[in-house]
Order: sequence, then C-alpha cells, then structure tokens
Amino acid sequence: MKRWYGKLLGFFAGAALLRGNPFLGAIIGLLIGHAFDTDWFKLRGDNPYAVLGLTTDASDSEVDQAYRRLMAQYHPDRVTQAAPELRSQAEQRAREINRAYDRIKTLRQRR
Repeated sequence: MKRWYGKLLGFFAGAALLRGNPFLGAIIGLLIGHAFDTDWFKLRGDNPYAVLGLTTDASDSEVDQAYRRLMAQYHPDRVTQAAPELRSQAEQRAREINRAYDRIKTLRQRR
C-alpha cells in the first residue's frame, strides 16, 4: 500500500503556516508531503538487504538464515576476551545487523 499521510499532513500544515496565502501553502505542503511519502529524503546507503548480504527478492527463510549467520559471527558475546576496539566494532556491526533485520521485518509486514 502506498503511503498517503505525508501528503495530508503537508497539505494542512502548509495551509496553516502560510496564512497569508493558504492555497499556496497547501500546494507547497502537498509537494513536500509527497516527497516524504515516496522516500525522496531517504539516505541512499540505507539498504537493509545489503547489510545482510541479500537481494530484495530473498525469501523470509533466507532473511532469517542470513541474520542468524551474521549474528553468530558478530555477536558481542563471542569477542568478550578480545581487545576493546574489536569489541566495539562487533557491537556496532551487531547493531547494524539487528537494525537491518528489524527494518526488513517491518517492511514485509506492511505488504
């Protein structure tokens, strides 16, 4: 389902903010809302599938398998005896993996 609430919110916010010319404000707000709805402002490097080493057509079981494989490799508990720099890198990578997995699950629930 396509998002629409950015357009609606932008329409009313633009009309309210430009009280001198509410029609122009509503049009500008509608355009900005459309940009948000279509992810124009999303960072291009934010691809959760790439973090897990998958393509967008991967099945749910492939996503789960990639997540488990990477977490087994980068889980901070596996490097408790390592140097502090290595532990912090493993924690950061584990956070990235968890964030990507959660994002994929959220995107797939929307469908």
